[in-house]
Amino acid sequence: MIYLDYASGEKVNSSVLEVYTKSLKEDFANPNSVHYLGKKLNTKIEESTSKILNILGLDDTYEIVYTSGATESNNLAIKGLANRYKNFGKTIIISSLEHTSITASCEALTKEGFNVLVCHVTKKGLINIEELKKMLNNDVILVSITSLDSELSLKQDIDSIKEVLNNYENIHFHTDASSIIGKEQFNFNGIDLITIAPHKFGGIGDLGMLIKKKNVFLNSIISGGRSTTVYRAGTPNCPSIIANTKALELAINNQKDNYEYVKKLNNKIKEFLEKYPNIVINTRRESSPYIINFGIKNVLSNTLVDYLSEKEIYVSSKTSCCPVYSPSKLVLALTNNKNIANESVRVSLSRNVKEEEIDIFLKELKCFLERVD
Repeated sequence: MIYLDYASGEKVNSSVLEVYTKSLKEDFANPNSVHYLGKKLNTKIEESTSKILNILGLDDTYEIVYTSGATESNNLAIKGLANRYKNFGKTIIISSLEHTSITASCEALTKEGFNVLVCHVTKKGLINIEELKKMLNNDVILVSITSLDSELSLKQDIDSIKEVLNNYENIHFHTDASSIIGKEQFNFNGIDLITIAPHKFGGIGDLGMLIKKKNVFLNSIISGGRSTTVYRAGTPNCPSIIANTKALELAINNQKDNYEYVKKLNNKIKEFLEKYPNIVINTRRESSPYIINFGIKNVLSNTLVDYLSEKEIYVSSKTSCCPVYSPSKLVLALTNNKNIANESVRVSLSRNVKEEEIDIFLKELKCFLERVD
């Protein structure tokens, strides 16, 4: 088996799994309990929270809302903030590269009277800053722009966007940072709400994080008993919080070495693809090397995905949260070409991919290209 769909999910790091299983055995009490064991676990969670913020370069003006995953974190960020600050305005701005959990949350809010605007990207795949500036007014309460999307791996100029938004007192800034952790250098300071998904960097997949400034308030979307914050009810998932702290530490510490290794694999694939005139490479020079998005002219993406799957080589046509037979929304946003969007295939890499696996993948891809030529 050759797995090349790491943008959908990373293998759990073995040392992280050890921490997780150890915690499952030892930390079984409820952290909300007032007895000694409960208080002990609550202290462990507080220590993990402080460590996570420290690793990300954030101070104690931030806090973490632990959720079930990035989808819940994005829902809480978008819906929670919109409903909390709706008396200040009802306009939300998102980019054309956002995850389904962002776009679906915004679509739901339009039924409640909110106005959602979409900021487009340039030919390089970067947010059109000038277009964004024209959209801003006193009715805007939230701007949500992904740090690094999961199909084209385009790193956005978040610092420039922050600088623009700083001129508006009532605008809050959210970024879905699920795909950038452990891959690219990133400055989280000054962002109001940050979504993180540990399963994207070798962590346990039953936990998400919404990191937020303490002076930014949300309406909760899940009601129930108390948790680590007032913004999300439910018993804290202590083993996952502890284990994913370890996963984050490893991801950041190994980021540079992993990047250089993956870049080597990326270059090998790209050199192969560039030999074929019927192949269109959708990722840009600005894209992170962790993803190569390409298409074969007049070949639907699922045709290639299915062929490779029969060879036990697993790639994807787009993010796994989108409808199977729909064109790639992100490739369409970038190219404005529905044919290219229907033909796009995503190969996503990781430190876990062996170079010989890439050789096998390219050999099978060559066989497929000879069949359709």
